[in-house]
Amino acid sequence: MSENKEPHGVKFVYDFTEGNKDLKDLLGGKGANLAEMTNLGLPVPPGFTITTEACKVYLESGEEPAALRDEVSAHLDALESRMGKKLGQPDNPLLVSVRSGAKFSMPGMMDTVLNIGLSDKSVQGLAKQAGDDRFAWDSYRRLIQMFGKTVLGVDGDLFEEALEAAKGAKKVTVDTDLEAADLKKLVTTFKKIVKKEAGRDFPQDPREQMDLAIKAVFDSWNGDRAKLYRRQERIPGDLGTAVNICSMVFGNLGPDSGTGVAFTRDPASGHQGVYGDYLQNAQGEDVVAGIRNTVPLAELESIDKKSYDQLMQIMETLENHYKDLCDIEFTIERGQLWMLQTRVGKRTAGAAFRIATQLVDQGLIDETEALQRVTGAQLAQLMFPRFDEQAKVAQVARGIAASPGAAVGKAVFDSYTAVKWSRSGEKVILVRRETNPDDLDGMIAAEGILTSRGGKTSHAAVVARGMGKTCVCGAEELEVDTKRRRMTVPGGHVVEEGDLISIDGSSGKVYLGEVPVVPSPVVEYFEGRMHAGAHDADELVEAVHRIMAFADRKRRLRVRANADNAEDALRARRFGAQGIGLCRTEHMFLGDRRELVERLILADTEDERQESLKALLPLQKQDFVELFSAMDGLPVTVRLLDPPLHEFLPDITELSVRVALAESRQEPHENELRLLQAVHRLHEQNPMLGLRGVRLGLVIPGLFTMQVRAIAEAAAERKNAKGDPRAEIMIPLVGTVQELEIVREEADQVIAEVEAATGTELKLAIGTMIELPRAALTAGQIAEAAEFFSFGTNDLTQTVWGFSRDDVEASFFTAYLEKGIFGVSPFETIDRDGVGSLVKLAAEAGRRTRPDLKLGVCGEHGGDPESVHFFHEVGLDYVSCSPFRIPVARLEAGRAATNSEGSDHR
Repeated sequence: MSENKEPHGVKFVYDFTEGNKDLKDLLGGKGANLAEMTNLGLPVPPGFTITTEACKVYLESGEEPAALRDEVSAHLDALESRMGKKLGQPDNPLLVSVRSGAKFSMPGMMDTVLNIGLSDKSVQGLAKQAGDDRFAWDSYRRLIQMFGKTVLGVDGDLFEEALEAAKGAKKVTVDTDLEAADLKKLVTTFKKIVKKEAGRDFPQDPREQMDLAIKAVFDSWNGDRAKLYRRQERIPGDLGTAVNICSMVFGNLGPDSGTGVAFTRDPASGHQGVYGDYLQNAQGEDVVAGIRNTVPLAELESIDKKSYDQLMQIMETLENHYKDLCDIEFTIERGQLWMLQTRVGKRTAGAAFRIATQLVDQGLIDETEALQRVTGAQLAQLMFPRFDEQAKVAQVARGIAASPGAAVGKAVFDSYTAVKWSRSGEKVILVRRETNPDDLDGMIAAEGILTSRGGKTSHAAVVARGMGKTCVCGAEELEVDTKRRRMTVPGGHVVEEGDLISIDGSSGKVYLGEVPVVPSPVVEYFEGRMHAGAHDADELVEAVHRIMAFADRKRRLRVRANADNAEDALRARRFGAQGIGLCRTEHMFLGDRRELVERLILADTEDERQESLKALLPLQKQDFVELFSAMDGLPVTVRLLDPPLHEFLPDITELSVRVALAESRQEPHENELRLLQAVHRLHEQNPMLGLRGVRLGLVIPGLFTMQVRAIAEAAAERKNAKGDPRAEIMIPLVGTVQELEIVREEADQVIAEVEAATGTELKLAIGTMIELPRAALTAGQIAEAAEFFSFGTNDLTQTVWGFSRDDVEASFFTAYLEKGIFGVSPFETIDRDGVGSLVKLAAEAGRRTRPDLKLGVCGEHGGDPESVHFFHEVGLDYVSCSPFRIPVARLEAGRAATNSEGSDHR
């Protein structure tokens, strides 16, 4: 154990009356919001919160802070005095819940224990206090079940099997049909399970129960499912969790009691209305677990009008106060409404855009805040294809549309299989009766989630929405048999594991087989071909349009495209590209032209080389004429040839076999032999670090000058045709300024020759890619010969880390992510500390030498939301990415420009 580094004089426990919603770092989201609701005068059961600082001390040292026990005792005494009850006393027991509550919502990932304080003695007092034996014994069995699994590590299935056996013996299907005597027997069975599996009796001392539960919540911060969820959601691992001790209120006291979850707007669509689930005679865990099907929240009006009206008023109060969609947990105890939690609710991508614009129209937030309420990742989700509703595919069921998207995959019935098949390249749909936190790894691996139980507030729905994963819940027509790995659909058809199914998270429909997809209306909008369709689609497109327009007005970063031909360039322009940041000319030399490049590389004489260059020049010129025409008036950065040499040479093994066969058959093979000798001469062990980029241009005379001539002649032709070509020439893989100076001198001479021959003045900027650490470290020198830098972050990441991307992603990246060495792949989001530091250093050094130096990035990081924010911060002028990611980059550039410090929009 490390030394207990307890902060001196720190307060570790706060009463609900002492906090507020701005103390999420200290009190966690749940504790801060319980305090806020208390301050608003809403009906919150009294309680107190143990801070995240206490958790951090415990996690670092293995021991709770020395002052914590006394602080908890003082707050417990105050709570007992206020309630007129004592924790677990036999005649009039106070019961409490012990619940986790991190800064960021992690639904179901950490531990909760309800009904702390019940024992063999106090259960009698609770029965007398409530006038209901059944309720008391039901609460006691729940405590033993939750405590046994959460605190003592007993396999939860053992309790579930015993519960099912009790219902079977009684010949009932739901636990509410078990009577007090049945539940009393079940308590005895549960205690025997605890004794056998945990090696100790269930604790009868209520304070011991509470202290052990607090430790269990602390420990759950580092549980496997919590760590997995944090990696998935990119939540820092050093925040810790708060612990909320709240006096119990009971929804399982009969038909005039119940529990529910409510949303101030539909988290799936964003539409205003009455959304949520309610379950009579139940505790909160029953709703979230989805073990009993709920009724829509609207039905509460006919069940308990007084509580319903009060709840509607509170929901309006909370939404106006938080100025956002609120997710609310509540309990009704014999007609008395209690608020147990509120938080800014997770929502689907479409709902995020709709709600943001709705709140602007209502005057609750401004456009700047609306821009912060949506993300590039959500926009990318809206651009995914959707199912073609005209397709003739068998619909077999319909559930609740919990999280939108179109998912197709093979049905699997447990998380282990989902992960295993997914890693083998299979697309899978995870099918369960209901999910629980232990299913998280399978949910991440699956294309979508389908459950036969639960609603929009079930575990599956909440987690799927948070991850942007397609989900259909509560498809009651489906009979899911996880043990036999099969699902029976209406009509008796059986779906076996491995059978292909499709689920539509936007409509809740479930199909047999694969449903074809059609483009998203959002993509059609960006491409300028959005047609009048469903009102819902038009409304979403309008919301996206409004937010994108504001992002474009606010952003400083320009957004260009990586495009190598006119077709891609035109599509990029429709998506809002403000030029081309990377035209990879090597892509133009594949296919039919590969033989010409091969002849150029292998040429033995100057005549052979010139012949190859002469054949290539008009082809290259036409490429650029088409490209400059497509992007007329916008900059086009053309990267000169940058292939690893092996891409343009015959495979050495294949060529060796051909020569050997020809020799064995005594057939003529002079050309093949000459070619093999040349390939052996040029063969490289690591082509990515070999003869490529500027090195190739220097070693093969005339290669780069041919390309520069083609660019210049194409630009001159466009200009003489009244066009506005804005070509930029980029020299790849420069490591020293001398390389750039030599190529630049040759390029300037060629440009001057073309100007003289065509009578056209050409303003062609010449710059370089910064993709080697040495280039970044000597950027001040390189800027003397460069008018612009474009950071090639793909190669820069490879060379900084010493990774061969094609190899390492398949070999050890999974292990690095699982072990937490990476929070995310450095090829996906820029490594700020390493690669990012070099980008920042090079940008600053380059501009010290040349203040007007244009700076951009053309690696795929240019379309990554988090990376775009970094590029904004270091002062780049533009990012460039693939055409499909341009809207995402535009949105994130706007968000970066308006991002207010300290905002938590998760």
